[in-house]
Amino acid sequence: MTSQMKSDSLLKYIDRFPKTRTLVVGDVVLDHYIWGNVSRISPEAPVPVVNVTKESLLPGGAANVVSNIHALGGRVGICGVIGPDEAGKQLLGILRAKGIQTDGLMVENGRPTTIKTRIIAHSQQVVRFDRETKNGVEKDTRRRIMDFVKQQAMSDRGLDAIVLSDYCKGVITKELVRDIVKLAKQNDIIVSVDPKVTHFGIYNGVTILTPNTREASIGSRIEIEDEKGLLRAGTLLLKRLKCHAVLITRGEHGMSLFERGGRITHIPTVAQDVFDVTGAGDTVISALTLAMAAGASAGDAARLSNFAAGIVVGVVGTATVTPKELKKKMAAG
Repeated sequence: MTSQMKSDSLLKYIDRFPKTRTLVVGDVVLDHYIWGNVSRISPEAPVPVVNVTKESLLPGGAANVVSNIHALGGRVGICGVIGPDEAGKQLLGILRAKGIQTDGLMVENGRPTTIKTRIIAHSQQVVRFDRETKNGVEKDTRRRIMDFVKQQAMSDRGLDAIVLSDYCKGVITKELVRDIVKLAKQNDIIVSVDPKVTHFGIYNGVTILTPNTREASIGSRIEIEDEKGLLRAGTLLLKRLKCHAVLITRGEHGMSLFERGGRITHIPTVAQDVFDVTGAGDTVISALTLAMAAGASAGDAARLSNFAAGIVVGVVGTATVTPKELKKKMAAG
């Protein structure tokens, strides 16, 4: 089968996206961008002086995953934690303006909404500063999160997939993953995870995991410097976490999918220009999960997500992909 024929065979899953229902559980972030130009170096210190031209606020972290799924046409809900602050209100407003239900966003007193501020000049990130707390959420908040997940899974509409979007900000815990995996197995729900290295030990039993090369290397404790190291790391993670598949995203080298039963698939990148990898992992997990929820195999879902990632890395800042853009990219090969 030619590459173009393989791409054409994936199109049917995109048309099924609107019939899927996904819940994203994880750490929500408000992405704050300050855009400007640099024409001189500060006389006070050897740093660029940025002349600000505009500012923008976008949903980040788990909220960016939700935005990606929504933009791709999937029905999606969100579950996470915000603070009783202006940033939390702004994030709620942004999501509601998109038509996304925010009932699952819990307000926790004494906890700030995570804000990541990036200063961009001439299409390059100059600096980033974060306002956040990484402490675990309160016991009552954890209970409310799991109650909401159960309510969504057991509703008349049910769920096809749950995405765990882990940014190590206190929402995703060992107990929560355990309870969600148990609930998912009872109700035939896909569980996908965009992991963080310090949490690799808690993702036991999920359907699919999407680490990048660095995360896979640290998580497996195997240096990935060549194909031999890659194969060892992917195989070990698959076995250790008892999941169905591990998709290692490898930047300019594409992706490598490890599936239960020993099947390994290498997928070359389709990105032509790479300006910014911000949020690329969110796009991968979104398109991958949607495709699997729409009935695609892990291999076909990975190929489809590879095309989606090839679009967003060509855009500066947090970006999403539409079905039309995705089909166009796939048609171009």
